[in-house]
Amino acid sequence: MQPTPRTVLVITAAEDVTANLVIEALNARQVQVCRFDPADLGTKLTFHATIGDDRKGWAGRLLTPSRDIALEEVGAVYYRRPTSYLSRFAHLPAVEQQFAAVEAQHGLGGILHSLSGAVYVNHPAAIRRADYKPAQLQTATQLGLAIPCTLVTNDVEQARAFTEHGPIIYKSFRGVPPGPDGSRSAIWTQQVTPEELDESVSVTAHLFQQEIPKTADARVTVIGQQVFAYRITSPDGALDWRSGEWEQLTHEPIATPEPIRRALHAYLDQFGLMFGCFDFALNATGGRPETWTFVECNPNGQWAWLPDADAMAHAFADLILEGW
Repeated sequence: MQPTPRTVLVITAAEDVTANLVIEALNARQVQVCRFDPADLGTKLTFHATIGDDRKGWAGRLLTPSRDIALEEVGAVYYRRPTSYLSRFAHLPAVEQQFAAVEAQHGLGGILHSLSGAVYVNHPAAIRRADYKPAQLQTATQLGLAIPCTLVTNDVEQARAFTEHGPIIYKSFRGVPPGPDGSRSAIWTQQVTPEELDESVSVTAHLFQQEIPKTADARVTVIGQQVFAYRITSPDGALDWRSGEWEQLTHEPIATPEPIRRALHAYLDQFGLMFGCFDFALNATGGRPETWTFVECNPNGQWAWLPDADAMAHAFADLILEGW
């Protein structure tokens, strides 16, 4: 007989405001929560798991300084942003570091990704599939969403020819990785001129897009069946609203057109996601209906900074506990 699920695992790093909000919503419902970072393996985290002898799923225990959790009693996993296993083993020589990190990822990570009957919001494998921008754009256009004309290349001549589409922009696929000291920097979406395109383009893959004239941006956060949408405007009309002072951004609730809502739910279904943060470029000109152009979907995006953060946290709690 399968034990009654009673625990939510929250897998994330120590500093995570977004996860804090969801944990508070779960605590308000008197749900047992176990928050931990897999990178604490060997310091603050111990586990064991077995299968076989008529067991069809993994059984065992997960121990942290404050929790002793039976794996078979986990009903849901809220997967946020755990620390890289590599950083856990940074004190080891390079080969040993790689070995230990991969073993931890495939051992502990493999167990945490395979908890029988647990609801995942979102499953790490689904996040990885949905994290590729080429897949995002192809899925969006197949579902009827407008997208910018896009080129992915390391061929400088193709990049120069693409500028015939008019103003074009460059955006990174994943951003800049953390430095040795853990510090982060960013590459914001930026305009590119033909003169800036040189042989350095050949070094790696680049994403170029036709610039979409816009009057504002929209951030649409879909959590299960619930949709939270905001029009975002910046005082300087920045090409990338993330590049300025977030305190100066204006957020206004916005109705999401029904065809777009249907497409967003279909998008999540196609990738096996329970939620996603969608970005759109909005344009309202000449008295015509406002156009929505799909930019990207972050399958594990931030939302704690939005005005409806408390309501979103409870939407996550609803989703996590659905069916219990």
